Amino acid sequence: MSRDDEEDAVPPPDPRPLRADARRNRERLLDAAVRAFSHDGPEVTLEAIAKDAGVGIGTLYRHFPTREALVEAAYRNELTRLCDAAAELLATMPPGEATRAWMDRFLDYMTTKRGMSDALHAVIASGCNPFTESRDRMEAAMTTLLQAGADDGAVRADVDPIDVLRSLVGVTLVAGEPDQRDQAGRMLDLLMDGLRYRAAGTP
Repeated sequence: MSRDDEEDAVPPPDPRPLRADARRNRERLLDAAVRAFSHDGPEVTLEAIAKDAGVGIGTLYRHFPTREALVEAAYRNELTRLCDAAAELLATMPPGEATRAWMDRFLDYMTTKRGMSDALHAVIASGCNPFTESRDRMEAAMTTLLQAGADDGAVRADVDPIDVLRSLVGVTLVAGEPDQRDQAGRMLDLLMDGLRYRAAGTP
């Protein structure tokens, strides 16, 4: 099926709340879209994405009426997973460990975003901006982690969450490739060490 044929096949969106099986199909489509756009580029056929997700092309279009809608939803889903992980990690581990684990999630998120860059640029060219909420949501997640760490006494209380986020971006720029993951981990450990609280006079 050609891209033109795909666009001609678009049915109207379904406004009803999603059933459990429909939610699962949507999640599979979003995961398949991330893999496809990251590895095969923005021109991968929607039919191929639907096949990878184990659903029909009609199911894809019921959830995402256009290619741009699918790309944007896939990116926003990755952003949501990253930001929601802050509270999830804090529920299962001490704040310092949760913050360090979230840094690894951030690295994964940035790797995915870089892989999807061509597809995301196509969305922006169509007049949409998938990044409108990114900074605010990530700042809120980092603020949650840092505040929990400060309350616990594990992290300094004078840390600006934006400074930490920019430092994380710097790590991904220097060591964001899969074969540089060990180096990225060491750099994140150094960053985390700088965040830790130290009593006066402690070296």
